[in-house]
Order: sequence, then structure tokens, then C-alpha cells
Amino acid sequence: MKIQFVLLSKFLPLPSQQSLHCTFCKLSHFSNQSAFSGEMAEPLRPDIQIKVHSRRGLGGGSVIHPVEIESSPTPLLRGTTVTAGNQSQTPSPFREIKHFKKWLPWLIPCFVIADTVLFIITMYVNDCPKNSVSCVATFLKRLSFQPFKENPLLGPSSSALEKMGALDVSRVVDGHQGWRLITCIWLHGGLLHLLANMLSLLVIGIRLEQEFGFIHIGLLYVISGFGGSLLSALFLQSNISVGASGAVFGLLGAMLSELITNWTIYANKMAALVTLVIIIVINLAVGILPHVDNFAHLGGFSSGFLLGFVFLMRPQFGWVSQRYAAPSAYSRSGAKPKYKTYQRVLWILSLILVVAGMIAGLVSLLRGVDLNDHCSWCHYMSCVPTSRWSCNTDPVTCMSEQTGNQFTLTCSNSNKNSTYLLTNPNSSQLRSLCSQLCR
Repeated sequence: MKIQFVLLSKFLPLPSQQSLHCTFCKLSHFSNQSAFSGEMAEPLRPDIQIKVHSRRGLGGGSVIHPVEIESSPTPLLRGTTVTAGNQSQTPSPFREIKHFKKWLPWLIPCFVIADTVLFIITMYVNDCPKNSVSCVATFLKRLSFQPFKENPLLGPSSSALEKMGALDVSRVVDGHQGWRLITCIWLHGGLLHLLANMLSLLVIGIRLEQEFGFIHIGLLYVISGFGGSLLSALFLQSNISVGASGAVFGLLGAMLSELITNWTIYANKMAALVTLVIIIVINLAVGILPHVDNFAHLGGFSSGFLLGFVFLMRPQFGWVSQRYAAPSAYSRSGAKPKYKTYQRVLWILSLILVVAGMIAGLVSLLRGVDLNDHCSWCHYMSCVPTSRWSCNTDPVTCMSEQTGNQFTLTCSNSNKNSTYLLTNPNSSQLRSLCSQLCR
């Protein structure tokens, strides 16, 4: 799930209120690994039985038989014999079936390394001792964190994130900086934010990359992150946004669509489906908390769900068994298709929906459309106000008055004011003080 925190308020005339996406790290994941083995009890046994041991189901070691048992004589491999006693026998071609290749995961760890390096660079650019009156962990010197009141996640200021490529709708629309829709998913608003997202990415992403390869998972991750940024920009236009949570939610959505499109390979199908849906609902439910960008969650999840039908489709077992059988074993009944009809239909529909949706969303964003104007209740999907918190995310500004070395800041939203003794403060220091005053 993605959590959005407003870290830094706006100081006239520079808009810089920040929204962060933070995914809880304890996300349950169904292993996508499946081992397939076929055996014959006797070399000349007339029936062939293929056993599929799937760790995907909740039952762990449950056995399913998705391939029909053939009644025809066992096919023999020409030119291959074994000796048993005084007789020569031909071994079964179904000795072992391993259809799904085991990929070595390297792309997801590279994503984690890249995000970590970019966070360090962001902290270097932030330079808290120079641009803020006080810092946290000053022993880190230039890499020290902004004050807790300004950034409770142990991270940089929003102005530093803007310099690094955070999603700012005004810059995308008016400044033609559409690249921010991609760069924002590689940035994080704090050390805690980074740890939560990266742990979630490792738990989910490595398993998926092991099964489907780096190309499919890499494309799914980046496109889902773009979809999350796009929907967030269409609804939340007064905040800046960073975080990989939209992309991580895309992987979670792809797990659900993979379960649906490859339904026939699962043992305990309903148990696996219900458990995965509960995990997704709990993660999305966190989005009703204040400063949580649930639109990025929903955009990333929806994109990943549709892309899962496109990138994570598996061949059916009947086609798998043919690849290991002699031609005489299935020539009488005809070759089985590689994919079922419903898999092909879902593939086509999902591809059309994801392409059309992203084109329509991007065109609407570049035209300056605010979807809140067309949906008066949609803001409740991102925050539900209660007596304990407010969902107000209006930009925070401060008025400044100077008398010698005394600077009096007045928060525009709450009219709170405070006086500080400063010697030639720069704009970054004043913005930092304004953020702490208005929180």
C-alpha cells in the first residue's frame, strides 16, 4: 500500500508541499514457483499419469492432475533402451517435465540498489546543515536529515525532491516536464519510506522475476509505476509526489490477474484467491488515512492487474505434455493449443484497456484536467475525514516580517506566528521554519 505524507509546506512564492507514497513491508506473497514432474511406475504401463506438485496453493504439498490420463499405450522413444533383467525396455518420455524456466533474479535487486543510491544523492543535494536551521543526525554532516516536524520519515526537504525529479503537476503541465511521471517512482521521501518500499519490492518482485524473467517484470514494474503517477496527478494536483509504491502495487495486482488467467494450475483455488484479495483490500484500506495517496495505489494496482493478463500468461498443461511425448501419443486426438480461449480473450481486452486508459489519462493531464471537478466524492477514496484527523491538504504558506535580525513568520492557514533570530537566512531555511510552524 502507498502512504502519502505531507512533509514540507509552501513558502511564498515557492510551492513545495510534498506527498509521499509508502508501502507496508509485511505483504504476504504467494510463491509463483511451480515444479512439474511426470512419472511412470512401470516402463510398459498402459496408463500415463502426470502429477503436478504446486507450491502455489495454500495447501503446500497438494497434488493436482490437470492433464487427462491417456488410455493409449505408452509412447516409446526411438533408439533408447534400458536393460531390466534379461529384457530390453524403453524408458518413459514423461520421466520429468520441467516447463517453467527458473530465471536468476537480478533486475529487482538492481532496482533496489538504484533507489538506494538515488536516496543518498538526494540527501547530498538536500544539504540540511546549509539549508535548514536545525537537522537530525548531524554527525552525517551533509547527509543529515531534515527536522522531524518537517519530515518525520528521516529524509530531505520537498525542495530537494523537486530538484531531483519529484512529480509536480504544475511543472508537468506548464513546464512540459512529463518525465517527472517516471522519475518520481525512483525517489523516496525518507529513510523509513525507502526501507518499507524496498522490502516490499524484494518480497514480491524477486519471486515474480524468478518465474517470468526480467523483461516481463521490468516492463510491468515501470508501466505500473507510470500508471500510478498518472492517476495521482489527475486527482492530487497541489502536492508533489515521490515513491515506488505505485509500481509495487502493480506487482501485487499482477499476482491477482496471474492467478485468474492461470486458474487451472492451482490447487485450493478459492482459498488462494480469497487470501490474496484480503491482502490487497487491507493494503488499499490504509489509503483512507490522511496524507495517503490512495490514487497512486489504485492507479498502480489497476495497471498491474491489466498487465498481468498480458505478461504473465502460462501455457496450458495439455500443450506442455505434448512437448515431451512422442508424436504417436497425441497424433490421433490432434495437437492441443498452447493457450486456452479465455486466456487469449483476457490478453486482448487487457491490452486494449491499458493502452487506451493511459493515453486518455495522459492527454487529460496535459490539458490541465482535474478529475475532482468531475467526481465530487472521489476524494474519499484517498482520505476519509474523522474527528481524529483532517483531510485538508491545501498548500501551506507563511508571511514573513523582518526587523533587524528578527524574522516573524505567520502561517496563512492557522494564523500561528513565531519570531526567530536569524542572520541572513536563505529561502530554504525560511521554508523549513514555515513548515515546522504550520504542522
